Amino acid sequence: MQGLFSILIIAAVVAWGLVAPIEMDAFFSGALKQLTRNFGWLYLWVVLGLVVCCLSLAFGRYGQLRLGRDDEEPEFSRAAWFAMLFSAGMGIGLVFYGVAEPLSHFLKPPPGIAPQSVDAANAAMRYSFFHWGLHPWAVYSMVGLAIGFFQFRRGRPALISSVTDELAWSWAKALGPVINVLAVVATAFGVAASLGVGALQINAGLARLLGLPIQLNVQLSIIAVTTALFLASALSGIGRGVKWLSSANLLIAAALALTVFILGPTVAIIDTFTNNLGAYLSEFVRMSLRMTPFRDSAWVSDWTVFYWAWWISWSPFVGVFIARVSRGRSIKEFILGTMLAPTLAACLWFSIFGGTALHMQIFEGVPIAAAVQSNVATALFSVFDALPLGGLMSVAATLLVIVFFVTSGDSATLVLSMMSSGGKAAPHAAAKLMWGLLVAAIAASLLSVGGVSALQTATIVFALPFTLVLVLLAIALWRGVKADHDALMQKERLLRRRLEALAKQD
Repeated sequence: MQGLFSILIIAAVVAWGLVAPIEMDAFFSGALKQLTRNFGWLYLWVVLGLVVCCLSLAFGRYGQLRLGRDDEEPEFSRAAWFAMLFSAGMGIGLVFYGVAEPLSHFLKPPPGIAPQSVDAANAAMRYSFFHWGLHPWAVYSMVGLAIGFFQFRRGRPALISSVTDELAWSWAKALGPVINVLAVVATAFGVAASLGVGALQINAGLARLLGLPIQLNVQLSIIAVTTALFLASALSGIGRGVKWLSSANLLIAAALALTVFILGPTVAIIDTFTNNLGAYLSEFVRMSLRMTPFRDSAWVSDWTVFYWAWWISWSPFVGVFIARVSRGRSIKEFILGTMLAPTLAACLWFSIFGGTALHMQIFEGVPIAAAVQSNVATALFSVFDALPLGGLMSVAATLLVIVFFVTSGDSATLVLSMMSSGGKAAPHAAAKLMWGLLVAAIAASLLSVGGVSALQTATIVFALPFTLVLVLLAIALWRGVKADHDALMQKERLLRRRLEALAKQD
């Protein structure tokens, strides 16, 4: 029944986008503007609270509890596990915004900093670290950890309502079906919007490499091809398609980053990483709670609050997926793998690509900023054009983007099938096929009428209810791990007493 309601809501919104895309865009854009300005403080406090909560769980007394039986071994190797986390989480975003975001902040920095100055360059890198670091991964980690804990230790379905039901509050249980429907709708819209936007970005890359025209027919063909690829991967099973493609993705991304590190301004990249990692850590609390009550500026709302809402809107999808691949991990290992390791990877990525771009812009006069203003999708290629082996790196980057979209599509298809099938860990192939075709059809339809940006905005608007759901998840998880830890300690005390009694008898 919940799956049917989800499909009806999706159909209604898509029909609106097809009939009146401009009106739909105006409505959700206005709603998003009001939410980010009026509830920005809520996003900042909740997400910072999740960072503190996750780190406390990892390094506190509950860190050794496992997502599963106490003696259970992980299903996947650490390398394969991290590759799937990275691919499903934000790998594609790093590829496209690794250059674009630092240059955007350099041109239009936070309030109080002169544009295109040394301070603007430092702030650009510091906020790139901040927006793609601990905070977004804490959101994903909390959802994944909560679902994985109750699924693998308590035998509950892989649904968000399985966690909120543990609170035993009547109103929380009553909201369970609504939460599940919102999770499916947000995931479907987010994936469809990403397919549409991804088609535009891949088209830009292919136009740069092969001279293909940037037009609708090409973009629809890209959606068709990537859909066929991610459906084939999803139907082959998570232990094959998703795992293999994610591992290949990680290798290509590492090779590309290493190549730019060697061929680019190596010392400047190292200095950029060192300086801005320190600045990120020292300014951590200030950036986490920064608002501008005495300035007429929307910078924090347009960037930080927008990002937090975006990560929250994706948290049902990414959280359910990382829970699915994390059985057997301890809480400490889970958080280190889903929060600290990706943050370090993101900081390295921005240092290499963003640092190189800023160095070229400031010291070599390469017009990277102009390329960002012209077309964000081609900004990365502008950096490659100024480096040796630029053509080869452009091919690798385009391939990386395509494979990232395939891995995101197949993991999203799996999650949608799980959530609409009552939380089954291995949903039927028919469900995967249906959801894969549905999100592709949504993306193609709205791309044809220019409604993809409206759908993307609508997805973020749905994040506000999930902000409160995240608080409930954190409370339920903390209660659950405390109860299991106390029970485990009680067993150990009883065992110790029995051993001491046996020793006395001997």
